[in-house]
Amino acid sequence: MLLLEMIEECGGIGNVTRILSPDTRIIIEVQDTSLLPLTFSAQGDYHAVLKQVTYPKATVDCDNQGSDINNSHSGEPAVLSLKAQLLKVGKLIAEKQVKQAQAFIQPAICPHRPSWHISPPQGLLNDPNGFIYHQGQYHLFYQIYPFACVHKDKYWAHLTSKDLINWQWQSLPLTPSDYFDSHGVFSGHALSNGDELMLFYTGNVRTEEQRDRHTTQCLATSTDAVHFTKQGPVIDTLPPGVTPHCRDPKIIRHQDRWLMLLGAQREDEIGRLAIYESQDLKQWTFIELCGDELGDYGYMWECPDFFTLNDQDFVVICPQGIEADAKSHTVPHHNRILKATLDERGSIKLSAPQVLDHGFDFYAPQSLQTIDGRRIMSAWMGLPDEINHPSSDNGWVHQLTALRQLSYENGQLIQQPIKELQGLRGEVVEIPASPRNFDLHSKAFELKVTMQWGSSLKLHQSEEGYCELRLDEESKVLYLDRSNTLIREGDTVRELPLSDTSTVQVHILSDNSSLELYINNGSAVMSARIFTPATATRLSCSDKVDIDACWMLNKPSAPFIN
Repeated sequence: MLLLEMIEECGGIGNVTRILSPDTRIIIEVQDTSLLPLTFSAQGDYHAVLKQVTYPKATVDCDNQGSDINNSHSGEPAVLSLKAQLLKVGKLIAEKQVKQAQAFIQPAICPHRPSWHISPPQGLLNDPNGFIYHQGQYHLFYQIYPFACVHKDKYWAHLTSKDLINWQWQSLPLTPSDYFDSHGVFSGHALSNGDELMLFYTGNVRTEEQRDRHTTQCLATSTDAVHFTKQGPVIDTLPPGVTPHCRDPKIIRHQDRWLMLLGAQREDEIGRLAIYESQDLKQWTFIELCGDELGDYGYMWECPDFFTLNDQDFVVICPQGIEADAKSHTVPHHNRILKATLDERGSIKLSAPQVLDHGFDFYAPQSLQTIDGRRIMSAWMGLPDEINHPSSDNGWVHQLTALRQLSYENGQLIQQPIKELQGLRGEVVEIPASPRNFDLHSKAFELKVTMQWGSSLKLHQSEEGYCELRLDEESKVLYLDRSNTLIREGDTVRELPLSDTSTVQVHILSDNSSLELYINNGSAVMSARIFTPATATRLSCSDKVDIDACWMLNKPSAPFIN
């Protein structure tokens, strides 16, 4: 039988939810079991619990030599290879999935919807992906499940921008449509390769009732940067000694070849970085696992990034399960930036890990180099286990952070809001020295303050609650406290020791459901989702707080997100 004939036996392409191709089997999962025949062909085997029909690969008519068509000269129609048949079916499933998602592309109305941050129209947003400058514009992809606020089979969304402020919706370029990514198009990066835009990502597949995980590293390409063609896995086996928790490829050029960095988990459940090399971006050879110099540093590393600042190489990872710096930090998900030493062989040594963002909500960051040479970063303003936020009541959850610029000066990492954000500044607000309570009538603002020890600043304030920033004079710790907000899950307090400063300067970017605090000229950053009533537009502060500047922030002029 041809693969398409098997699909017709299963009720047609409209009845197929996914197709799998593990080991020696072809597995077709269906939506409506009433469309299945009472008896299958001799090859078919039905699993009622999983709603799957399994066929042996050996029964699929194809050219066993692996070419796209057979070499028959009999005048009979050429038969596609099994891979070509699977990719053809994947395209049909993708067309159906994109059509099903169209109703979820219109943004849900919600008082917590950001005014100027990127957020999903509906459903769940998580990792940013494929952040790249290509052919005259910036591209930013992100993972999305459009249909509900849950972590299920991930799609990719695609936005473009000329100025890093106004983002235009393009499409859902990747869907979980193929045998190698049927349970999720997981995270990855992009590469601008001449006229071609290449997306490297992890394909996620689950099989059997116990949902065994299968991961491969995959490639999709485009010549118009809008329509992408999946090429399938470029790495279809796991590194030695690594569990199926192996994902999130990052591609870099090193000397005369390409390197791929993967977040990985060793079989003893310790996180590491897997390194591959390639000459052509399609054939990859494993080099080694890196990171042993850190010892037991969490049970999994996710979302690696690599870049150079002022001649110093850095690696960014999201380690899971490391020990937190403070008792108030109870969730297992963390972010770290580490100094890296990359040798000629492609081996990486890591040292001096430090927190990239000290707030509640900063994960899976991706960076790019702008056309004028700056290193800027976007991150998921959310965490893997948290989906029950107030915005979920309106059908969407999570957003991306504001873009920030990274630099390395005098041995210190500095992070600042990108200069383009100043283009959103509107009315300058004159906040009186007294009373120390003022209504901004909006949550979209930019505020600069200088705080003395023992002072406090309350933001997003109403009669129902507030978020508080306070400086404890005895412990010399800055506390970010959202316990008096509408937050439903996750930690409520974050701590930042600042013992070496007499006053604390805080540069605040505020939106309808978020705060980002750049502390002491960018030497530390704290990002947080802050849910409060729509009326929570007041700020108040103690006498030891000086308001240095305040602007209202306008919406972007091309705000798909709003």
